[in-house]
Amino acid sequence: MKRKIDPTLLELWLGILAYGVVFEIALLVFSRNPSYSIGLWIGVFLAAAGAFHMWWSLDRGLDLPEKEAVKSLGAQNIIRYVVLVIVLGVLMYTNLANPILAFCGYMGMKVSAYLNPLIHRLRAGKKEQEISDGTAL
Repeated sequence: MKRKIDPTLLELWLGILAYGVVFEIALLVFSRNPSYSIGLWIGVFLAAAGAFHMWWSLDRGLDLPEKEAVKSLGAQNIIRYVVLVIVLGVLMYTNLANPILAFCGYMGMKVSAYLNPLIHRLRAGKKEQEISDGTAL
């Protein structure tokens, strides 16, 4: 059975990708160092993977009883941040890519979350959208 991707996750991914493209254009204007671009796209990939993991853990955790959900979601948060710290640590020791720009790429998830209403409006088209509580976007 084929399962459709969650629209909110798709919009978050689109925002992360758009953030990465805009940041890459700025990098190309100000610096041609390839390790900067590699670091940025490692961070963008981590942000997209982190967004998927967050969606997956929330989808699974919200079906659990309250105490188990709190434990599960807390553990999944820790896993996400441990993976981020490990990847940044590897980048620092290998000099494969710039770890600061990898972190900046990861912050694309945060920027995308803030821009989600705009992305939702652009995806939905020109017609006015309404949130479930009656607020017009």
